[in-house]
Amino acid sequence: MLRALYVDFNSYFASVEQQLRPELRGRPVAVVPMIADTTCAIAASIEAKRFGVKTLTNVADARRLCPDIEFVVSRPAVYVEFHHKAKEVVESCAPIADVNSIDEMWIRLGGRDQQRENAEKLALEIKYRLARQLGECITCSIGIAPNTFLAKTASDMKKPDGLIVIEMSDLPNVLRPLKLNAFVGIGKKMLERLNDHGILSTDQLLDASMDKLRTVWGGVEGERFWQKLRGEDVQQRETQTSSISHSHVLAPDVRTHEKARAILSRLTQKACVRLRESNYVATDVSLAIKLRGGEKHKAHRRIDATDRSQTVLSMIGALYDEILENRNARNGAPMQVAMALSGLTPREGQSLSLFDAQPNTEKLDRIVDELNLKFGKGALFWGGAYGSEKGGRMAIAFNHIPDLKTEADANIKTAARSPEAPMTNRRKAAR
Repeated sequence: MLRALYVDFNSYFASVEQQLRPELRGRPVAVVPMIADTTCAIAASIEAKRFGVKTLTNVADARRLCPDIEFVVSRPAVYVEFHHKAKEVVESCAPIADVNSIDEMWIRLGGRDQQRENAEKLALEIKYRLARQLGECITCSIGIAPNTFLAKTASDMKKPDGLIVIEMSDLPNVLRPLKLNAFVGIGKKMLERLNDHGILSTDQLLDASMDKLRTVWGGVEGERFWQKLRGEDVQQRETQTSSISHSHVLAPDVRTHEKARAILSRLTQKACVRLRESNYVATDVSLAIKLRGGEKHKAHRRIDATDRSQTVLSMIGALYDEILENRNARNGAPMQVAMALSGLTPREGQSLSLFDAQPNTEKLDRIVDELNLKFGKGALFWGGAYGSEKGGRMAIAFNHIPDLKTEADANIKTAARSPEAPMTNRRKAAR
C-alpha cells in the first residue's frame, strides 16, 4: 500500500534565480551569501552540480571546477515567496500533510490514490502544474512509497526531475544499492556509531535485527528506524522547538570585532522577536565566533527565563567580552558570528525573574515588535545594531522558513513574479 508522496524541489534557490533571470537559464549558477572568495555556495544549479559544485563548495574551488560559473547573491525573501506559491500549487492537487523544509513537502495518500497508477498520475499532475504556474525552471523529484521515510528516500534516488515508486514488494532489495548515509537520520555521527557496531554497508543495515538497531540508536528510535525500512507506517513524533539561532558570514569590509558586534546585535534582536512570536522564554544563551583561518571560539551561559531583548543583548555582549579575553580571538579577524537561544519553555505560566538587573522592557519590546510588523523588520531597533544594515539579513535554515511579516527587513523588497508577468523590469528588479 502506498501512503506517502514526497515532493523535493531540485536546486531550489538556484532554480528560482534562473526562473526570474532568463539570462541564467542553462548556465552553471551558485547562490552565495556575498561575493567573496572566502565564502561558500549555499546552493548550486543543476548545471553547476555536473561540474562537482555543490552546497558548501568554497567560491574559489567552485571557480576552479567551473570557470564559467555565475555567482548570485542570495535573496531569501524571494525564495520564501516562491515557497508559498509552490505550496499553493501542490495544495491545488492534493492536501499537504506537512512541510519539512522550504523545498520539501509531502502528501498523505488515501483512497484510490494509494494505487500505483493513480499515485503516479497525481505526481505528474503536480509536476505539470508547477511548470505551468511557476515556470519551466521549477522542477522537483517525487518519491512515492508506503511511508514518508521511504518516499523521501525515493525522491533522492533520481535527480533532477525524477519520479520513483517503491512498493512493499520492492523491499528490501530496492534499497541495497544505496549508501548508508543516503537514509534520513544517518549523518556523520550515526554513521560512525553504525560502523562501531559492525554495520559497514546497507546490506548489513537491512539484515540487522530490531534489537541490534535499538542498541545502535540507544533506544526506541532504532526500532522505529527498523520499522521504517520495512515500509511500516511509523507516525512522526511531535517535536518541540528546542532552540532559536541565527548566524551570519561577514563580508570582507565588516571583519572587525566592532562591526561583528553590531551584526550580532541585529541577529540577537531578530531571535528575540521569534522567541516572543513563538510564546517561549529562553534559559540559555550561546555565542560562537569563527576567525579567519578557521579557528572557532564559543561561550554560553545559563540565564533566568526571559524573552526580553535588552536582557539577551546584554548577555551576548558579556559572552563576546569573555571570548575576547583569549588573545587569538582578540587579535583575529572574525569571519562568522552565530548566536542561539536554547532551553526554551512555553511562556505561559512562566514566572520571569524578580532579580533581573535590566529594566523591565516588556512593554517596549511589544511596541517595537508592533512597529516592525507594520513598517518592516529593522524599522526600529536597539542601538547596538546601528551600522549593521547590510548584515544579519534574513537566512533560511533547513527546518525554519522565515515569516516574511516578522523577519523581512524594512529595506528588502521581494522580486518574485509569475512566469507570465512582463519581462521588462524583471532583470532590473532581480539585481
